[in-house]
Amino acid sequence: MSRVGLIVNDGKDLAVKTALTIQQSLHKAGHEVVRVSSSGGMVGFANPDQNMRMLGYNACVPEGFDSSIAFAIVLGGDGTVLSAARQTAPVQIPILTINTGHMGFLAEAYLADLDRALDQVLSMQWMLEERTSLVVSVMRGEQRRWEALCLNEMALHREPLTSMCHFEVSIGRHAPVDISADGVILSTPTGSTAYSLSAGGPVISPDCPVLQLTPIAPHSLASRALVFSDEEPVTVFPATPERLMMVVDGSAGCYVWPEDRVLIRRSDHPVKFVRLSDHEFFQVLRNKLGWGLPHVAKPDRQ
Repeated sequence: MSRVGLIVNDGKDLAVKTALTIQQSLHKAGHEVVRVSSSGGMVGFANPDQNMRMLGYNACVPEGFDSSIAFAIVLGGDGTVLSAARQTAPVQIPILTINTGHMGFLAEAYLADLDRALDQVLSMQWMLEERTSLVVSVMRGEQRRWEALCLNEMALHREPLTSMCHFEVSIGRHAPVDISADGVILSTPTGSTAYSLSAGGPVISPDCPVLQLTPIAPHSLASRALVFSDEEPVTVFPATPERLMMVVDGSAGCYVWPEDRVLIRRSDHPVKFVRLSDHEFFQVLRNKLGWGLPHVAKPDRQ
């Protein structure tokens, strides 16, 4: 008998209903199921009047999730997958993502294929794909004030009703760069199709060992997206007198004050995705974002 994790978005009725069906199937097959809510990976926004989040990024791992779990099934949309990544990556549990949301960019299977997907994964007919994750830390001097794991991106930007911000960005051994913009995004290849894409950054194939820095609404024609090795740690210094807002993967974040710095480095624990077939990234881009579709000219009107 193997142990199987089940991570469920309890806020979606369809996900809860599907979870019950999966639990029954797994129990019948003789497997132990460890079910948790995806809310455990949603760190939320830290209250600036409290002591921030000084716990390490592995604090999101649920009780009972350890190396004895063969894999975990994730039920929900892309936001649920991002939360599940924080819950599983530190203990290296592979995740099979079943989409019950809308976009499903990170989904491996859909509800229509649920029975086939379960049969295939239980018979161990699957492959692993590793995706780069980041450790995002807010530091004040040598004190860690906040930390979380990141699969998509870290976005550091101004608050509403404040002026443009200035950032000093240090990448590894290279000379620091100054950016004047509404904010900056530091993303993984997985995150290149998310917020960074909307801000004008390029799409990066997930097998490329790189990170991407993308300014948000830069106040210079010289400030454009930069792609560099993911072996380089990145430090962002807010060179502005007002506090800034930092958001990680859309479900975690905190205020960053002028005396703070944001440290981003590649995690030693990639997110492991269960793949039931060869994951063709260009086909996903085509299906989800319409990339590479043939252009059909409109006929001339006589």
